[in-house]
Amino acid sequence: MKDFIDPHALMRIKSMELRAKVVVEGAMHGLHRSPYHGFSVEFSEYRQYAPGDDMRHMDWRVYARSDRHFIKKYEDETNLRVNFLVDHSRSMQFGQTGDGDNKTGFTKAEYAATLAATLAFFLSGQGDAVGITTFDEDILELVPPRNRPGHLRRLMLVLENQPEGRATEFGKPLERVANMQTRRGMFVLLTDLLAPIDELGPRLGFLRARGHEVAVFQILDPRERSFDFDTPANFIDMESGKKMVINPDSAREDYQRQMNEHQEAVATLCEGLGIAFHSLTTDRPMELALHDFLASRAGQAGSAAGRVRRNR
Repeated sequence: MKDFIDPHALMRIKSMELRAKVVVEGAMHGLHRSPYHGFSVEFSEYRQYAPGDDMRHMDWRVYARSDRHFIKKYEDETNLRVNFLVDHSRSMQFGQTGDGDNKTGFTKAEYAATLAATLAFFLSGQGDAVGITTFDEDILELVPPRNRPGHLRRLMLVLENQPEGRATEFGKPLERVANMQTRRGMFVLLTDLLAPIDELGPRLGFLRARGHEVAVFQILDPRERSFDFDTPANFIDMESGKKMVINPDSAREDYQRQMNEHQEAVATLCEGLGIAFHSLTTDRPMELALHDFLASRAGQAGSAAGRVRRNR
């Protein structure tokens, strides 16, 4: 894609912090030439209206300019507190890793970590407090949201760690972090969502019921969407270790049908809870993923404004 950094080239940068800086600076340059121009100013000085906010604190001058409802941040008001929940289960280690010195690919885990680092770098620059939680069946590492010197570097070091997790379990990690963050904030979940979502709905619903903003980024390898394998082979479930001999030509149609049904179920779940859902493949430039994040937040603000107008 023209003018965007190829994810393969980006992943060759060893420093996670430098990767994030390169993406954010490139994206911010692009924002000045895009429909998203002005978002960074709004996010640094305002927070979006949420149902239940006192309408007396609405900044009507911003509404007149943008047709969107924002609450002016007061000096004594805590900025946004964002918790990034990064899946470190075994399935996230899938990807085109190459061999030895010829490594030209990267795993879903590397893409997810880089995206989390990019969003954290951006939000931290806006004065927001950011934290990282990595998980598999339980919480592996937890760094609470902060905005102070040295904190961002600590997050980057956590994200540079290679995952060695086990199976995916959404219930326990989401419940624990939800109970830890009592003040209203934002949770950003980065995962492949290749696990039963039975416990995902109630946990995400619990976060929304407590007034938290939630975004879900599903990270998939392109082959997990297309099942573009050429010859029969021994496929291994990365979480259970189970081996299966599969002929891709005969299995592809059924695989894609089940994958589509799963995707629709997740999208419906998120839509019903008012959660921004982004399904990405690892060949999507990171700048576009950041743009997706900004656009969805602006869209949610517009939806809130629309609800206010309808309720008058």
